[in-house]
Amino acid sequence: MEGAESIVPATLAKRTSLREQVADSLRAAVIAGEMKPGQVYSAPALATRFGVSATPVREAMLDLTKQGLIAVVPNKGFQVTMLSDAELDEITDIRLLLEPPAAARAAENVQAEDVAALAGVATKILDAAAAGDLATYTEGDRQFHGRLLEMSGNNRLVDMVRELHDRCRLAEPMGLLERGLLRTAAGEHLTMCELLAAGDGAALAALMRVHIEHVRRHRDE
Repeated sequence: MEGAESIVPATLAKRTSLREQVADSLRAAVIAGEMKPGQVYSAPALATRFGVSATPVREAMLDLTKQGLIAVVPNKGFQVTMLSDAELDEITDIRLLLEPPAAARAAENVQAEDVAALAGVATKILDAAAAGDLATYTEGDRQFHGRLLEMSGNNRLVDMVRELHDRCRLAEPMGLLERGLLRTAAGEHLTMCELLAAGDGAALAALMRVHIEHVRRHRDE
């Protein structure tokens, strides 16, 4: 398959199941824009690149289909989906309803070691932004928001927001990079850590709203 070699690593990191490893790599490629909307990707071609059978690749791609990141092309393979402006607005509105209050709740329950771990992820995000490394930025950003929301104590909320967050990221990182906003968004993660450590839930929620709105701003400005 044309383009397959440029979107997946030659080897897979050793973690969890093979299906999850493939899904993580494909998700990063989709969100970083390395897999292009409209182009059809076949499981056998990707499997050859990974050096695995087509089964875990096909299973991983079906997982991403359930998350709305890709769609099945009958008898051909899969292709990356694109959000319409209306869909992006709807998802952003839902995130704005869920994430800021959850972040404020996290500030009430946070432990010093949790903030330290989160700050490490924030630094990774900032370094990736400085290097223009969208794949690393995206994975770090996903980890950061997931871990922050886990501190709210609502695991179901974490799962819901992760799915919404992934879908929004399809529209965000390239635009942020092109408009020079990637470092700004990256730096906000460190500020969130400072507010979290200070227990300032109100300020953290306010910054989270600004942070989420970047998705719309990079499209509308």
